[in-house]
Amino acid sequence: MAIKFQYNKTSLNNLNKQLKVRKNALPTLKNKESALRVEVKNAKKRSEELIQQLENTIKSYDYLAPMWNEFEHNLISVKDVNLKTEKVAGIKTPAVDNIVFDIEDFDLFNKPLWFADGVSILKQMASLGIESEVYREKMRILDYSRKKTTQKVNLYEKVQIPGYMEAIRKIKRYMEDEENLSKASQKIVKERHSAEEEESV
Repeated sequence: MAIKFQYNKTSLNNLNKQLKVRKNALPTLKNKESALRVEVKNAKKRSEELIQQLENTIKSYDYLAPMWNEFEHNLISVKDVNLKTEKVAGIKTPAVDNIVFDIEDFDLFNKPLWFADGVSILKQMASLGIESEVYREKMRILDYSRKKTTQKVNLYEKVQIPGYMEAIRKIKRYMEDEENLSKASQKIVKERHSAEEEESV
């Protein structure tokens, strides 16, 4: 990225301001990047833990497999998943607030006794699966923000800061050369005046 500038003091002051802004922002961006990196790992780990819990729960009820054939699957369904927003390292991410289940009425006297337990088992398993998906989405959002922050860190560190420094160096060199030329030409003019004055005497 070529930095546009002019060889004057206004441009020099402007470039110095831009450089200062980027140098001041860089540590904050690096901290945000490392915080996001940690949060991405945490969200991924939590999602995997919830999936593992779900798999363990399913295995723990394997012995009930023949009974599930009797279970009426329309007894319970997920009606709604209410999400809330949590800020993680300044990024808005989703979190489960509560899960609303729609449970059909059933006659406890005419149905097997374990139907009530079946409903609560399904609620537990559905909750684990949903929460895992929300953590997966949280991980995706945080990872996207981390990548954007990494790009900005690289842009500042590898392109803009060195670019501004180089531009400032060029302007300063140019201005020094201008000043030296001006002094040299003044000296020449002064020497000519002195020579002319001596000749006229």
